[in-house]
Amino acid sequence: MNTKTTLPISEARKRIFEIAEKVQKPSTHYILTERGRPKVAFMSAEEFESWQETLEIVRDFPNLEKDIKKAEREYKEGRYSTLENVLSKEGFVLADKSKK
Repeated sequence: MNTKTTLPISEARKRIFEIAEKVQKPSTHYILTERGRPKVAFMSAEEFESWQETLEIVRDFPNLEKDIKKAEREYKEGRYSTLENVLSKEGFVLADKSKK
């Protein structure tokens, strides 16, 4: 734990506005302690939402790194479809770009 960003809850209560401003910087957070033990992490709402989205992606795509490598390999081998091909196979009529 970083001693500069680890505070007792009682101290954080006195400096809450200062702390709230500081955590707006990316990757800045505070650990608040009670009786010397970590009790809560304090970070910006934006960073918290980002963490939630990351966790959601990890849950939805547990093999994401492996899937990306497979997709890259297939792309290099020419085994891919363009958006236009997929849409036309699904019956969508595409505008003729050459007329614009």
